[in-house]
Amino acid sequence: MTEISADLERRLAELWAGQDEHEPAGFRARIDDAVAGLPADHPVALFERACANDSTGRPDHAAPLYRAALDAGLIGIGRRRAVIQMASSLRNLGRAEESVALLTAERDRGSDELDDAVAAFLALALAATGRAREATGLALAALAPHLPRYNRSLAAYAAELQAP
Repeated sequence: MTEISADLERRLAELWAGQDEHEPAGFRARIDDAVAGLPADHPVALFERACANDSTGRPDHAAPLYRAALDAGLIGIGRRRAVIQMASSLRNLGRAEESVALLTAERDRGSDELDDAVAAFLALALAATGRAREATGLALAALAPHLPRYNRSLAAYAAELQAP
């Protein structure tokens, strides 16, 4: 089960909105306090702790917590966010190939509002593995639909860059 109360959801949203008002250790402590009412192995508690570590410069602490949240059954948009964020942490830890594998699998799982985020972080991971041309094509392909003009041209250039 990954549902949380509306009160906890509101409290977490407020903490995240005010993250910059706290020192990193203090922010992590506030997140820990917020999720303390959940079981330690609750997927949302694990995910929130992962995010807090990640956003305060501790990807080495975040990556295993993301994995634990996923293993504990995190579902929905939270699951996809955990994959994206874990892959980013792994890239930051010098494990870009692992990041590419996770994000490629995630891209193939389905489509939702985080598709462009998957593409963006996959582009970063590809660049980190020395595949800059493919990364540029992927990033441009994600950008093309959002432009007011030149969508077709940019999409064609993106496809050309991604071609083997």
